[in-house]
Amino acid sequence: MQVFRGIPDRSEHGCVLTIGNFDGVHRGHQALLARLSAKSRSTGLPSAVLTFEPHPREYFAHDNRPRRLTSLREKIQLLASQGVDRLYIAPFNARFAALSAEAFVEDILIHGLGVRHLMIGDDFCFGAGRKGDFSMLKRSGDEAGFTVEAMPTLEQNGERVSSSAVRAALAEGDMAHAARLLGRPYSISGRVMHGDKIGRTIGFPTANIQLKHRCPPLMGIYTVSVEGLAKEPWPGVASVGVRPTINDAGRPSLEVHLFDWDTECYDAHLRVNFLAWQRDEERYDTLEALTAQIARDAEQARAYFAQNPL
Repeated sequence: MQVFRGIPDRSEHGCVLTIGNFDGVHRGHQALLARLSAKSRSTGLPSAVLTFEPHPREYFAHDNRPRRLTSLREKIQLLASQGVDRLYIAPFNARFAALSAEAFVEDILIHGLGVRHLMIGDDFCFGAGRKGDFSMLKRSGDEAGFTVEAMPTLEQNGERVSSSAVRAALAEGDMAHAARLLGRPYSISGRVMHGDKIGRTIGFPTANIQLKHRCPPLMGIYTVSVEGLAKEPWPGVASVGVRPTINDAGRPSLEVHLFDWDTECYDAHLRVNFLAWQRDEERYDTLEALTAQIARDAEQARAYFAQNPL
């Protein structure tokens, strides 16, 4: 997959295009991308995705921004896995936010990306003040020579599949529901960083995974599997939180205790799959009390894998 930071002034080739944030690349996104790829094959044109960085809601609602399901790197990897040929990442800034719906069609879709066929969600709006919609795109396409297709919302057991629904499932600790919406276990990937190494002093060494965002969509203690260490996923137990017993810095961290693993993995890029929620994060009066609870958490996770082998 080719990745472009920004929009070309003039496209050299046409494309079939879809537009969206694609946070999480859930089953609804996957259905849209499958349809995009089919159209790409039938027309002989490359499939292309236009997305935004940051998420427009992050730009407009700093204090009420959505908790990201995926970092930009994770989103790129997931879109590539769906067979997308080209990814255009538009910087969502003041200039882009002020772009009129008419200018968006003319400058971005027609000249910049050379769209020949456009697929959008049935609730897609665009341009300053969100004044552009499907009807406007259809009229513009009729005039400029590109076709427009609306993708209906995917429902699963009567529920709309959306990034918001995934966030809600994660917030409730319902990892199975989140996995059904995503088509895979929810995961966070990142590089292993040096920490304060307290875990090894109490018998539970941890891999400290770098979090790209300060507000992860889930918090607590989880049974996890980890990819990137060996040929097969590795079992463990993880904490996502602010570590109230250790410090009061307030910045969330992701720490994973890997079962029966005794090799350092600093700088490795790992993917942590969240399989089951165990409990909320708590503060303990002593390090001994925390250690005893971690032992119980590890025992619970091992029991899970005894019933659900990797």
